[in-house]
Amino acid sequence: MSSRTMPRRAVLRAGLSAGLAGLLLPVWTACTPEEKPQKLTVAGGEPGGFYLEFATLFAELLQREGVAEAAVPLTTGGSLENIRRVLSGEATFAVALADAAAQAAATRQPGGNLVALGKVYQNYVHCIVREDSGLRSFADLAGKTAGVGEVGSGTSLTVPRILSAPPASMGLKQVNLGLNQGLAALRDRSIDALFWSGGVPTAAIASTANDIGLRLIDLSEHIKAMREQYGVFYDRVLIPAKSYGDAAATWTVGVANLLLCRSDLADHLVSEAVRLLAEKAQELVPKTSTGVQFLSPETLINTAGVPLHPAAEAAYRRLHG
Repeated sequence: MSSRTMPRRAVLRAGLSAGLAGLLLPVWTACTPEEKPQKLTVAGGEPGGFYLEFATLFAELLQREGVAEAAVPLTTGGSLENIRRVLSGEATFAVALADAAAQAAATRQPGGNLVALGKVYQNYVHCIVREDSGLRSFADLAGKTAGVGEVGSGTSLTVPRILSAPPASMGLKQVNLGLNQGLAALRDRSIDALFWSGGVPTAAIASTANDIGLRLIDLSEHIKAMREQYGVFYDRVLIPAKSYGDAAATWTVGVANLLLCRSDLADHLVSEAVRLLAEKAQELVPKTSTGVQFLSPETLINTAGVPLHPAAEAAYRRLHG
């Protein structure tokens, strides 16, 4: 992915669905009554984060468009828990980081395997410190204490990969804290830094920045080593200036987010889900977004090596010719 700043949300709203809708409308038909499930679930994330925002918007759209009688988002710990819920059948759809999804998709599962419906938006790994902390670089974290994500979150997979990649931060004490617990700990100074993987801006971080002032630490120096060791899931991306109070623009590690399901999910449900991703893209942009969506013909199918559901692959093939 290019390292330049992503286009603003206004551009997305104007252009995302224009090129797709006309091509996709003839492809899908609505579910017949006997095919319509009573309930669909979308595994999201923590309150205040993009995962839950996106899951809520997607669930509302599934229900509004009549794909199911009811569709509900699930509050979860993040990517790893979401993947587990999809594979166990507890969730119909889930959002997860591409590195976590690729790890799970490589393992054959009893029943349906993990597959993708498309790449939906970009995650930015935030390393957040208090503005008054005196911490300004990754090297400054040596000997400090940092929250590295709740157990079950994608952050808890990605961040240890960052911390183990050269140049590693020596002696950093890692504690498993999610977004809201971590921000509370940062407020009361029981941790020095918080790592979080999410969209820009993440609402809960923006609120904290307005209250106490925050600074972002550049993590982009680790990307080359991470790609060499773990694969091409990691890109250099920019968190724009003033995304969080007066925080300066900061380069960091980016990981794509995928919308996932099991391979045995009914074809007509997959087709309807993909239709909504393409045709209703503007309704799936969280209100807090500054332009991090990937809902376009070229990028929806770029699922970082995670295989597409056969019905999604067929739909995209018809779209692209």
